[in-house]
Amino acid sequence: MLVHKAYKYRFYPNSEQQQLIYHMFGCCRFVFNHFLGLWNDTYASTGKGLSYNSCATQLPALKASFEWLKLVDSIALQSAVRHVADSFDHFFKKQNQAPRFKSRKNPVQSYTTKYTNGNIAIEGDKLKLPKLGWIRFANSRACEGRILSAAVRRNAAGKYFVSLVCEVDVQSFPPADKHIGIDLGLKEFAVCSDGMRVANPKAFRKYEKKLAFWQRRMSRRTKGGSNWHKAKVKVACIHERITNIRQDFLHQLSTKLIRENQTMSIEDLQVANMLKNHKLAKSIADASWSEFKRQLTYKAQWYGRTLKFAHTFTPTSQMCHICGSKNKDVKNLSVRQWTCASCGSSHDRDENAAHNIKNLAV
Repeated sequence: MLVHKAYKYRFYPNSEQQQLIYHMFGCCRFVFNHFLGLWNDTYASTGKGLSYNSCATQLPALKASFEWLKLVDSIALQSAVRHVADSFDHFFKKQNQAPRFKSRKNPVQSYTTKYTNGNIAIEGDKLKLPKLGWIRFANSRACEGRILSAAVRRNAAGKYFVSLVCEVDVQSFPPADKHIGIDLGLKEFAVCSDGMRVANPKAFRKYEKKLAFWQRRMSRRTKGGSNWHKAKVKVACIHERITNIRQDFLHQLSTKLIRENQTMSIEDLQVANMLKNHKLAKSIADASWSEFKRQLTYKAQWYGRTLKFAHTFTPTSQMCHICGSKNKDVKNLSVRQWTCASCGSSHDRDENAAHNIKNLAV
């Protein structure tokens, strides 16, 4: 199966290359804001927006008006126009909010360019990017397939990353004769019907006090000052660390489950609604169930596995997976062990739910 796969690397530009990257960020941001404003004005006056083609045909005239736009990668400017069109397409499909103007004060900046005539290449620990030339980068994993595009990004901690999107021929895993149900939770991240229990890493909880310390320190310093910026970078580094721990855990677990099981069943949780519970919202967000579901979904499609979902309102915890009788007392989260009044079976709350998810998922 041919799929689009992204390989993310950290790279280390020199001072001259950093200046070129800053210039690229500024030019792409200017083009994005220009056509976003034009789109908004057209929609306000006519009731209809623009299209990518109508905006792209105006780009040469814009470059003629501002000579400094000619000094950067032309494909990156075209991609900025494409991002405006795609943002409105997603907005009209109710997939996201209306696009907003980009600010130079945002610590996270990025631009995207496409592969043409060998302008993006890898040789050892060197990476070639348009207008930047060869840059030293951390070649942490082999980049496979045909390179399609590259997204250059500077994060809030001041580190530079590039995501190379490649067209890769992914081979399915050998068939596995195993079907498991997975019950997601907070005390333990996952309890499986085969008895496997996965501890919750609680990445945010681990760094919560340290994060609060540096946030307090940043709030006490003069906004915009050098010490304030140092504290801001420290806060960004802690957030980055939390994200890395969470992503590493989720990728390792999802790949392990995909590799070992032919069919996996999980509950179709409405996480956005669950986050409205202010007592559990922080822990639910820290668990990142939606990201885990997303990873299982695309990895199952890539590697020839089947992912099933149990309905959101199915009482998987309250129902005995042996006889099917329902115990409403288990609705209380403090009840971890219970005995079925009909068949006398003893149940662990999470394991019983995992068995029900396996049996009821479609």
